[in-house]
Formats: sequence, structure tokens, C-alpha cells
Amino acid sequence: MIFKETSLKGAFIIEPERIRDHRGFFARAWCKKEFEAHGLNPRLVQINLSFNKNRGTLRGMHYQTAPHEEAKLFRCTRGAIYDVIIDLQPESPTYLEWLGVELTADNRKMLYVPENFAQGYQTLTDNTEVFYQVSQFYSPESERGVRWDDPAFGIKWPETDNLMISEKDKNWPDYLP
Repeated sequence: MIFKETSLKGAFIIEPERIRDHRGFFARAWCKKEFEAHGLNPRLVQINLSFNKNRGTLRGMHYQTAPHEEAKLFRCTRGAIYDVIIDLQPESPTYLEWLGVELTADNRKMLYVPENFAQGYQTLTDNTEVFYQVSQFYSPESERGVRWDDPAFGIKWPETDNLMISEKDKNWPDYLP
């Protein structure tokens, strides 16, 4: 696995290290020892799958509060997404900064999202599927979010016309530190 730290402290893009031969390739998609060696949370308690019928579907921006903060590992297994994370750690040098990464079934990249980061994505194709692992069980009482278009962050989404977004995600409050 190839770990590339992003501009946001603690967030990584992880690419498969492909061992190729005439049949194709083999690559590890998960290794607890490698995650620990890079200082990442290796705890895995749940794996989720999200299917999105239409291009332009936006899910986010979600996070969980203490004591149920989640680290997440996202991969697009069908289609393509624009995955966005926001650093919500007040002590971090990248506090309130955001990063967008294109994850596709073809590039096979993964995005590691540390605890105390908000995360969301927008589909770039119809019939997109996202597979993600989380370090904590879902806790409804700890669920929080910020609006996808909150001016505090100024996220530049690929598409803003014809968005498909849930009422819940439309109505997250502005972020107040």
C-alpha cells in the first residue's frame, strides 16, 4: 500500500501497490500493521456500502462527536465521486481547511479520514457505489454535520445544478467553532 499524506494533517490518500503479472495484478486493500506504522487508526468495526443512482448526488458533510469519533476509509467501487473532508480539530494547523479528492473505480484510490473531520461526497457518474470502513459504530446521539455549502469553508463542488441531496443534509447548521 502506498500512503500519501494530504495537505490536511492526518488525512491520507492510499493507493494499492500493484504486483502485476500476465493475469492482472494483486494488491493489498487493508493492512493493520501498515496503518499503525503510519500513525493511522487501524480499528475496524463496521463496513458500509452506499449506492447512488444519479450523478450529482451529494451526501454530507457528516461527523460524530466524542466519545464516538470515527476514522473512515473511503473507496469508490463503481463509478466516480468527489470526496471532500474538512478538518474540524481546533488544535490542528489545518483547522477549517477542506480537501477534495476524486475517487474512481478505475484509479482504486482510497481516502483515509481521521477522527474529528467532516466528510461528504458528490457522485460524478450515474450508478455510483461507495465502500467505506469505519472505526466506531454509528451513534445517532453523536451524529453531527455541517452544510455542504457553508460559507465558513467555501467548498468548490464539481456540480451545483440539479443536486440530489437529502433534507437532513440540506439543513445542517452553519459551523460555529
